[in-house]
Amino acid sequence: MFVQLKETLQAGGRIDRDQAEWLFTACPDEELRELAQIVRGRYHAPTAASWLKMAIVNYTNVCVARCDYCAFYRFPGQPDTYTLSFEQVRAKIDALVALGGDMVGFNGGFHPDLSLEHYTELFAKCRATFPELAFYEMTIAEFMFVAKRGKWSYADAAKAFADSGTRWITGGGSEVLDDAFRMRHSPGKYKVEDYYDAQRAVLNAGMGSTATMVIGFDESLEERLNHIERLRSFQDQEDGRLTSFLCWTYKPYETELGGAEVSLNEYLRWMATCRIYLDNIKHLRTSVLTRNNDAMMGLAYGADDFDLPTEDEVTQSAGATISHDFEGVLNSARELGFDPQHRSPFPVWTDAQ
Repeated sequence: MFVQLKETLQAGGRIDRDQAEWLFTACPDEELRELAQIVRGRYHAPTAASWLKMAIVNYTNVCVARCDYCAFYRFPGQPDTYTLSFEQVRAKIDALVALGGDMVGFNGGFHPDLSLEHYTELFAKCRATFPELAFYEMTIAEFMFVAKRGKWSYADAAKAFADSGTRWITGGGSEVLDDAFRMRHSPGKYKVEDYYDAQRAVLNAGMGSTATMVIGFDESLEERLNHIERLRSFQDQEDGRLTSFLCWTYKPYETELGGAEVSLNEYLRWMATCRIYLDNIKHLRTSVLTRNNDAMMGLAYGADDFDLPTEDEVTQSAGATISHDFEGVLNSARELGFDPQHRSPFPVWTDAQ
């Protein structure tokens, strides 16, 4: 099987779902890395790696989704809920700037009392105050809730965000895009096709978006494969408009679901499988947020990009640890033979044509 797949990939060909399953379950590590580097090499030099520094600002912990894998959310009315004011958000962004940061990602919850206008006004103030930074303003999952809560169509909500100056609504909140998984763990969130309808509306409004995935809950391999199969199909349909794919691992601590973290080897093998299968996504990003310095090993398994996080309460509340020893992470990449270079935030796809 390895020789056949190597010949296919070297010729610029594409693997199918059954071959992806074999890669993850049976291909030896060394051969899996080799195949992942072939596909990586279609887009990037062998030692190339890029990075930026970012904070994920969690502007509220109020959420009605009740996902059992989340340790961060609080239901409305609980005593430890919060919603940050603009001044509090600005203080968090000031802290990122002091650390030499490049980008702010926003992530909160499904807050039932915050309107679309609340978000567009908050984000506009942030952009005006920090014109030197890039902003990833909410996730597809939050966008869907805000649109439905306000009785907006996805197209009209996306246009409202774009008209207000929003340039990015990321693919966050996808976890595992399989309806059986979603019914087990987050039945109040969305169905898979609804998610892609919303993401398509965001792209059609001229904003950028990304692809994400989280592994290590109780998902089956079939459910994982369903996620990447539907994602590759969507990317084909949308002419490659999703800029990057980021996979990270579930942190089980203090969550209702509980469980144990997946091993580093499983994470790396899944990353390589994704790099080979998702051949229509240019950038594969490895997760320093959930794997710390070990995430640099993902570069050998097909990844080419990563961020250096300064904060993210969502993952930290479930057990993620964040270090500001940024040079230590970069040195880990160098020790593996890579040449990590600082980058500017990816352009919106329409600017890059």
